[in-house]
Amino acid sequence: MAIRRLGVGKRLSEAVVHGDRVFLAGQVAEDASASIRGQAQQILSQIDALLAEAGTDKSKLIFVQIWLADMGDYAVFNEVWDAWVDPQNLPARACVQSPLVKPEWRAEVQVTAAI
Repeated sequence: MAIRRLGVGKRLSEAVVHGDRVFLAGQVAEDASASIRGQAQQILSQIDALLAEAGTDKSKLIFVQIWLADMGDYAVFNEVWDAWVDPQNLPARACVQSPLVKPEWRAEVQVTAAI
């Protein structure tokens, strides 16, 4: 089975398509100076774009892992999430608090989706 890699960089691919699945690398905000609301919106928009490039969309999400630098951001992140996610096709999801690589990042989101 072929493997297709999207957004290949020095250390990782932004997405890897294998069979009927796409695996996205953890997505963080490009503008880390934004609030948690702004960062969450940026991240989910990036996920939309990568899923489209892979030939799928958020209605086919299987699993989502969310890392928040501060669980105090959980409610606001969920407001953005609830406005974005397809309510008819909710994925399995996990959310944990964890320090992120850069202290200005407030969230990181990784997804697996069907094609």
